[in-house]
Amino acid sequence: MKQLFDTVSEDCSKIVTQSYSTSFSMATKMLHSSIRNHIYNIYGFVRFADEIVDSFHDYPKKELLDRFETDLYHSLNKKISLNPILNAFQNTVHEFGIDHKLIAAFMRSMRWDLEKKVYETEQEYKDYIYGSADVVGLMCLKIFVKGDVEQYESLKPSAMALGSAFQKVNFLRDLKKDFQDLERTYFPNVNFNQFDETSKSAIIKEIENDFAIALEGIFKLPTEARFGVYTAYKYYSKLLAKLKRTPSLNIQQTRIRVPNYQKMTVFARSYVKYRLNLL
Repeated sequence: MKQLFDTVSEDCSKIVTQSYSTSFSMATKMLHSSIRNHIYNIYGFVRFADEIVDSFHDYPKKELLDRFETDLYHSLNKKISLNPILNAFQNTVHEFGIDHKLIAAFMRSMRWDLEKKVYETEQEYKDYIYGSADVVGLMCLKIFVKGDVEQYESLKPSAMALGSAFQKVNFLRDLKKDFQDLERTYFPNVNFNQFDETSKSAIIKEIENDFAIALEGIFKLPTEARFGVYTAYKYYSKLLAKLKRTPSLNIQQTRIRVPNYQKMTVFARSYVKYRLNLL
């Protein structure tokens, strides 16, 4: 009956994805059925860890993260967990041989979010993004290439660049929450008390460079993954374009969003390109 429990666990990860991110959920639906559930499993895992450090303010965050990490490694060692999110995740880790070092790097960045408020140097900033985003891109890439080591190694830079771009867009979008509510500043050498157009433009240029590297790799992905990843890329590109048009003062005061009708337009245009073999 373990198979039934595994199915229920995957359903839980899918529900988490659909509940927390309509954009990512829609993009994941565009992946081939052979890999789709595994991406849900990764998202469920990273989302739960992120929620502990970002949202559970009335609860003992460190204690919860400690327990989550203990249960995580127990699941990886024993190949089962009564936490359905971790059970689904460990199945994916074992099926595709995801390196435990990637998981450890992710958990390290989550721990930094418990106490670290300011990232003062470029190295600290890069280390945090590697753990919180780049490794997630690499976990997904491992699934997309289905164990092809040569293809994985060749696409690693693009996968990491896409993870970085997504994370930096999130930082800029969530600037108000991170700075005012959580008292965090991820971008080094930026004074968020005097956040201006010059600072915003520098950040956007950095993200655009990441996207350019990522796009080269997206076109080289297996067909089972290409449409879904391209759709996610276009969603975030749309959000970045909106952030670029939004005055820096407004970004400080509100969370910028892309309306659902624009998301559907992005999907439709991506689908047309896919059907015309333009991806």
